[in-house]
Parts: sequence; structure tokens; C-alpha cells
Amino acid sequence: MTVASNVKQTLASLKGLESQLSTFALNSMEEEAQKKFHEAMVLVGQIKNDIQLRVYAMEREENEYSSS
Repeated sequence: MTVASNVKQTLASLKGLESQLSTFALNSMEEEAQKKFHEAMVLVGQIKNDIQLRVYAMEREENEYSSS
């Protein structure tokens, strides 16, 4: 598996995790749990955005990493 594939797989996993945390935040009965899930979702979202930027940079800089 190439570096680009690994990074893209990580990005997909982060998107799934962000979605799950959002669901947990919405479905939690306790206010404190909602807050913690939401905070974790925001943090994962920030990391996801950073990884997405890295994917764009890899695709721009290296033709071998670009999607076909």
C-alpha cells in the first residue's frame, strides 16, 4: 500500500469516526456526555481537515499520488 493510500484510508476512517461521535453526541442522554462527544467530534474534524489538506498537497506535488 502506498503512502497516499494509507493517508486516504486514514482520512476515510476519520470521517467515519467524526460521524459516529456526532451520533453519540446527539443520542446521549447526559449533558456532560453530549459535551464530551461534541468536543471529540470537533477535534477529530480539525484533524480530518488537516489530513485532507495533506492529501491535496500530495496530489499536487506528486503525480504518482494523484487519483486516477
